[in-house]
Amino acid sequence: MQQRDPDAAIDLLGGTVPYDLAGTQSFDYLYPAYIRGLTYLKSGDGRSAAGELQKLIDNPGLCLGYITGPLARLQLGRAQKMMGDEAAARRSYEIFLNLWKDADPDLPICQQAKAEYAQLKKS
Repeated sequence: MQQRDPDAAIDLLGGTVPYDLAGTQSFDYLYPAYIRGLTYLKSGDGRSAAGELQKLIDNPGLCLGYITGPLARLQLGRAQKMMGDEAAARRSYEIFLNLWKDADPDLPICQQAKAEYAQLKKS
């Protein structure tokens, strides 16, 4: 990802798929699935990104107490928007914003999410 080669990152992360639901000392909280989701978003593949991010949402006990849990909702909204499903994207943004309603409003990710949600509401 840092080298701006999402395809290579997806290939590297493919080996972690069998361990997505495992609790390991190396990568808990479904972190590899989250990173794969981000990588698919960067590559413009909303459908694959949504599939990876949905793993976090479907298994909240593994990641809700960690930052990837709520952020998966935001990233899923971005993937849904990319796929053209604006109604689903709005719902995902609303869930994320509700989860983070008490977060510091100056956090850049909160500001971005609110701006993106405002754009979705206009369309």
